Amino acid sequence: MPRIPRLIVRGEPAVYHVISRTALDGLPLGEVEKDELLRLIQRLSRVYFVEVLGFSILGNHFHIALRMHPGETGSDDEVRKRFAIYYGSDGDRELTEGQIPAFRAKWASLSEYVREIKQTFSRYFNKTHGRRGFFWGERFKSVIVEDGDTVINLLAYVELNAVRAGIVERPESYRWCSLGYHAQGRNKGGFLSLDFGLTAFGTMGDAERFRAYRRFVYRVGSLPSGKGAAISEEVLGTEEKKGFELRTVDRFRYRTRYFTDSGVIGTKEFVSRWYRMFADPFSSRREKKPRPISGLAGIYLLKRLSEAG
Repeated sequence: MPRIPRLIVRGEPAVYHVISRTALDGLPLGEVEKDELLRLIQRLSRVYFVEVLGFSILGNHFHIALRMHPGETGSDDEVRKRFAIYYGSDGDRELTEGQIPAFRAKWASLSEYVREIKQTFSRYFNKTHGRRGFFWGERFKSVIVEDGDTVINLLAYVELNAVRAGIVERPESYRWCSLGYHAQGRNKGGFLSLDFGLTAFGTMGDAERFRAYRRFVYRVGSLPSGKGAAISEEVLGTEEKKGFELRTVDRFRYRTRYFTDSGVIGTKEFVSRWYRMFADPFSSRREKKPRPISGLAGIYLLKRLSEAG
C-alpha cells in the first residue's frame, strides 16, 4: 500500500504537532538519552527555520509542537549564519552562492528537520549501546494545527504527557518537557517560543504570559481525561493561591536535580580542579568546561561521568 503523502503547508508559516516512537521494546530513552535528544533538537532548531513552541520526551517517544517558517523569510546572510552553526569549526566546508538556495530549501523543510533529528540520534544510540539496526518505528506523524487558540490546547496536551503517565504531579517537575525547561533552566538560550498560541497573550509581558500559560495547562490538566492521571485538586489549589507564579523557592526546588545528576558541582574553581583530577573518565574530544546553573549564583557543574563522552 503506497504511503499517503504528508500534508505540508507551502509559502507561509504553519504549526505542526510532530510525534515519533521508537521501534524498540520497553523504554529505551533513559535520562542520558533524553538529554542527548533534547540537545540535538535544540542544535538543529538553531539551523532550521523552525520555532519550537513546546516539546515532551518520554521513554519511548517524543512530541514537538513547532512553527515552520518558509525559507524565503531568511536572507542570504541568515543562511550563511545557519551554515556556520551547522558545520561549526569544519574549515573544509565553504558555502558558495550557488548552494544558498538548496540550503534555504532544506532548512525550511519539516521532513528534513525531523529526519535529521531521528537519524542523528539513531547513530548516537547505536554507537553508545553497541547495536545496529533501526531505532525509530514508522515514519513520524505530523498534524497541521490552526495557529492561534488551538495551539495552546495542543501545548497543554504535550506538556501533560508525563502527568498523564503518572511520572510527576506537576508538569514542570519533568525536565524533558517545555514547562520543565522554562522552570528549571529559565528557557536557556531562548530555545522555546513564548508565543503559547493564545492571541490574547499578545499584549502581555513575558512573565505575565508565562503565568497565564501555566494557569491554562494546570486547569486543563486537572480535568478528567479518561486516560491517565490528572493534576490533583490539591496541587491545582496550591498553584491558584500562588497566582501561578514560579517563585525563587519553586525554581530552586526544580533545580535540586543538579545535586544528584551532576558529576561535580560547586564553585567554578572547585569544579575545574576536580575535572583536572578526573580528566580521564570524562572521555571527550573537547575539554569540558564548568557550566553555570541558572538561578543558583556562583554554582557550576560538570555532567555525570556516564554522560561525559
